[in-house]
Amino acid sequence: MEYTLGIEEEFMVIDPETKELRSHMQQIVEGGKTLLKEQVKAEMHQAVVEVGTNICRNIQEARKEVTYLRKVIADLANNSGLQIGAAGTHPFSLWSEQEITDHPRYEEIVNQLQDTARGNLIFGLHVHVGIDNRVEGLDLMNAVSYFLPHIFALSTNSPFWEGRNTGFKSFRTKVFDKFPRTGIPEFFSSVGEYDDYINLLIKTGCIDNAKKIWWDIRLHPFFNTIEFRICDVPMLVDETIALAAVMQALIAKLYKLMKQNLNFRIYRKALISENKWRAARYGLDGKLIDFGKQEEVDTRALVHELLEFIDDVVDDLGSRKEIEYVYKIIENGTGADRQLRVYQETGDLKKVVDYIVQQTNHGLV
Repeated sequence: MEYTLGIEEEFMVIDPETKELRSHMQQIVEGGKTLLKEQVKAEMHQAVVEVGTNICRNIQEARKEVTYLRKVIADLANNSGLQIGAAGTHPFSLWSEQEITDHPRYEEIVNQLQDTARGNLIFGLHVHVGIDNRVEGLDLMNAVSYFLPHIFALSTNSPFWEGRNTGFKSFRTKVFDKFPRTGIPEFFSSVGEYDDYINLLIKTGCIDNAKKIWWDIRLHPFFNTIEFRICDVPMLVDETIALAAVMQALIAKLYKLMKQNLNFRIYRKALISENKWRAARYGLDGKLIDFGKQEEVDTRALVHELLEFIDDVVDDLGSRKEIEYVYKIIENGTGADRQLRVYQETGDLKKVVDYIVQQTNHGLV
């Protein structure tokens, strides 16, 4: 397999004076479409803008595209007297004051989900890793689910919500939990079983298409990709690229084992969800459950084990430099840790927003 990459990042649109979220009224999106075509799109809330790379053959191409897209969107925002920021939640803006994008799809979602949808003012990172076919893709999705909390812990970047320190390193995921069809997916024994589930939901009016399956990982309904959806959007380009490189390497390693008839043990959703909750609450500072040992282990130690697990495929992918940045995340803390440090030093959530904006624009040339 080629393990191609596609990366989508969702950004806050911020007023540089008030530091509040600001409805961009399509300025950024319309300007972006002139330069980026379909790589930029509006989201349900007008204070959110999403960009997505083209299909990238390797992590170096992905870095160039992610950097370029951030730069274009940042420049468009600046030209409109606005800024962009990358964090899973805004530290203090209220969702109830944000405008919804005028689009039939979003009107339908709000009509169905009501305040659950209106309150879903969150910002994520989605990474697609290319696969050969859906049959192998489902097996890989089942296996890689075990590692989702480990990756998620590295991405945590949303400790604040509506002006409060939530006590979570990622409150974004707690907001999204209110949506149906979210979280860790169930185990599916075959693509047929998976498709039967999707078709039943469509037949019974739960969804109109498979894109309304919002799990933390999913087989993409239209492309041959596995889509990782669990992460908060990271502040730094380096963090986004490191996480994408880890996801790519995990798929490559699990595929290598699969081809050697060395299947990775599958764990129940209920158990993996326990680890996800711990990752959301404590980030890297807590403990996850090592199900093999049946004991708690420091999250940082399990991340080190993860890096050792994928080490033999990293050089083939050409991503060693990018993955080694994970050690810097372990050392410096995640975005949540750094946001909390700024708040502890200043006591001012507006200073936290300034820090998020500065980090989001770091290294863009």
